[in-house]
Amino acid sequence: MSFKQFIEDNIDIDFTLWLSWLLTPLVITFLLPLVIVFLLYTTALILYIYKLHWNTLRSTYATGGRWDAARKTVAAIWDAHGWIWHGYEVRGMENIPECDSALIIYYHGAIPIDIYYFMAKVLLNKNRLIHTVADYFLFKIPGFPIISECMKVIPGTIQTCSSVLKEDNLLAISPGGVYESQFSHNYNLMWKRRLGFAKVALEAKVPIIPMFTENIKEAFRTVSIAKRIFLKLYAWTKFPFAPVYGGFPVKLITHIGKPIPYDPNLTPEQLQEKVAAILSDLIERNQKLPGSILRGILERLPYFRKKERHKFGEIHIE
Repeated sequence: MSFKQFIEDNIDIDFTLWLSWLLTPLVITFLLPLVIVFLLYTTALILYIYKLHWNTLRSTYATGGRWDAARKTVAAIWDAHGWIWHGYEVRGMENIPECDSALIIYYHGAIPIDIYYFMAKVLLNKNRLIHTVADYFLFKIPGFPIISECMKVIPGTIQTCSSVLKEDNLLAISPGGVYESQFSHNYNLMWKRRLGFAKVALEAKVPIIPMFTENIKEAFRTVSIAKRIFLKLYAWTKFPFAPVYGGFPVKLITHIGKPIPYDPNLTPEQLQEKVAAILSDLIERNQKLPGSILRGILERLPYFRKKERHKFGEIHIE
């Protein structure tokens, strides 16, 4: 082999290594959201198995209804994923009632994995299923209808939501919805003039429980470039066009605030303002701003988190 050939071969090898190191972070950050998609379809597959083979499985699960065993199995999968990938915790679980109805209002991340983990925790620890409200476009996605059938995911009309709460169920709503998930980049609430949840709470005469998950925006993020274009596309179609990337293994802690009692003297507008102020305060007291992916990952380490608590002061939910 000539010296010239040796140099050319090594340059090719070095360029290949350099290119692989350069592209690896991009590949990881855009492919990791597929893990969540895979998990959702795994959930759908498990539920199809239970639906198609219920007569065979009925003798195995002697107690409970048609979907009870399926829900517990699915909840165990999501609970394991949350514990392994995010060290997921819930603080303030005692604020979730054991049997009464309540409306849970939460901040919507780019991908609301926190509500999946939280539903699993509540189902496994309190044996209560949280009904949830989802955007209409999700019901058109293949595989989602059977998930909604089993896990009680519903479109967000005032009538359907009120009916669920009047039957002593738990219901979770994110007033910001897809709009908030796509365009809120610094944990700011983006509710506009949405009063539906307030009307539901007043009609059903139930308390409202605020909920926020620390670092949820660091786990998955939306691309902020060309924001105006994505805003126009969303305004025209009500479909989330802004690309989502991430899947970062940051520490996730769901903080549950004290219930806000039903007050018949409040108007929907006043109740919305009250809940927004309390939820904003919950975010401010439990989320370091600006958000940091690196800090979120380091918070998985007990030593780092203890050091941070000592530096900034322990945070409590009042």
